[in-house]
Amino acid sequence: MALKFYTAGESHGKGIFAFLDGFPANFPVDFDFINGELVRRQGGYGRGGRMKIERDRVEFLSGVRLGKTLGSPILMAVWNRDYENWTDIMRPESGQLPEEKKVTRPRPGHADLTGCLKYGFDDVRNVLERSSARETAGRVAAGALCKDLLRHLGIFIGSYVVSIGEERLNDELFRPLSFEQRFNNAEKSQLRLPVEDKDTEERFKSYIDEMKQKGESLGGVFEVFALNVPVGLGSYVQWDRRLDGKIARAMMSIQAIKGVEIGLGFEGAFLPGSKVHDEIFYSGNRGFFRETNRAGGLEGGMTNGEPVVVRCAMKPIPTLYKPLRSVDIKTLQPYEASVERSDVCAVPAAAVVAESMLAIVLLDQILERYPSDDFKKLLSFFK
Repeated sequence: MALKFYTAGESHGKGIFAFLDGFPANFPVDFDFINGELVRRQGGYGRGGRMKIERDRVEFLSGVRLGKTLGSPILMAVWNRDYENWTDIMRPESGQLPEEKKVTRPRPGHADLTGCLKYGFDDVRNVLERSSARETAGRVAAGALCKDLLRHLGIFIGSYVVSIGEERLNDELFRPLSFEQRFNNAEKSQLRLPVEDKDTEERFKSYIDEMKQKGESLGGVFEVFALNVPVGLGSYVQWDRRLDGKIARAMMSIQAIKGVEIGLGFEGAFLPGSKVHDEIFYSGNRGFFRETNRAGGLEGGMTNGEPVVVRCAMKPIPTLYKPLRSVDIKTLQPYEASVERSDVCAVPAAAVVAESMLAIVLLDQILERYPSDDFKKLLSFFK
């Protein structure tokens, strides 16, 4: 890996932190762009009360001076405003927590029970605080910096939602549109829908409202794409260098993502080869090119010059306001699972997180293929 990336922090702790090592020096940081990406992560119809409390903004703790990166490790902080309401429960100093303050009822579908069994906890909060999707604020902060650099190289990354629960967009509504059009429409939609259609938007919203009244949560499917990616990122020579594998890992690491497809994905398994593979053409102006992009921009674990297109399936959020049955880890008696403040639907937000993860993976691969500690030198490779 040319670029090392980690996050730290708990959902109701002091903050969420992102660490980047290997990021080139002399890159002019666009603070407004990064904060704008954090705002995008907090948006979307169906979000919970936590989004009304937090107003995420990034603070650089190291690696940036006078507006430019130094080439040294970058540490970014997104402080939790809600921490002031949780200081007694989340304080790092030693002390005994009253038994009634402990969470002992794990939620089905969450990391709660398995985390307690793995680490030997008697308080589910030790698990849920870190496994929470609040952690994605750190991913978006770091990913936004990477995404900003990629923009300077001409690479554009975006996303849009194609389904929420049982509500699905007809492919004919948005496939004829360019990726830029889909993205621009998504930016104006609370559901990140790639089409301008008020009736469709209201239908999706009404469906989410209906499920909320029933105490349900909803998942969905979104697509994330990258345009103008150079040919040859990744490699076929070893399993761990295949870029489709790296992308799939990054997407599957996002909370609640349970499926990843590239290009046609599973649909290609039901079609004959002539309807799956992209024929190759050549012209003096374009060089080698394809008229279709069923492979999603990746062949043999490498980018082929076509748009990179990834589709992700997000399961419904495990926290339900109509709790499922569970077992208290202290008394071993059956109970309804505990309820933490949560969203009904976070598919649009997950799509924004996926943009950041794709940006981190692609920048890592670019720095591997075009090694440079200086942004100005890296930029020269793309001119």
